[in-house]
Amino acid sequence: MKKLIAIAIMAALGFGVTVANAGSYGKQKVVYHINYKKEKRQFGALRNIQNHINAVGKENLDLRVVMHGGGYTLLKRANTDPNMQSKVVSLKKQGIKFNICANTIRGKKLNYKNDLYDVEQADIVPSGVAELAHLQAKGFTYIKP
Repeated sequence: MKKLIAIAIMAALGFGVTVANAGSYGKQKVVYHINYKKEKRQFGALRNIQNHINAVGKENLDLRVVMHGGGYTLLKRANTDPNMQSKVVSLKKQGIKFNICANTIRGKKLNYKNDLYDVEQADIVPSGVAELAHLQAKGFTYIKP
C-alpha cells in the first residue's frame, strides 16, 4: 500500500515514467538471432520483436530474424500451430524478414517448401552465422532474446 501511495505522489509531482512516442528512437537496423528449439523462448522472441516494432515504429525499423540450428523449429511449428503462424504472418506484414540457414535445411534434411512455414528461396541464406556477421558488419545491432 505504501508503494502505491509513493507512486501516486511521484506521478503527481511529475516524476512518473513517460512512454516514448513511436519513432523517438530514430531509424534502427536490428538482427534477432534464434537458434534454439524451446517453444516458450521462441514465442518470447516474437513478442520482443513486436514490442520493438511498437516502440520504434515499423517505418523506422529494418529488422531481420536469422534462424539456424534448432531455430528452424519456429517455422516448422508455424506449419501446425495457428498461434505461431499468426505471429509470423503479423510480423511479416509489418516488414520483418525471416531468414533460415541453408546448412540447417540440408543438415536436418528439410524440404523448405513443405516442412517450413512460408519460406521462399530468397529467405534462405547460405549460413546463419555468416549472415549474422554480415549484417553486423553492415551496421545491424545484434539481439539474442
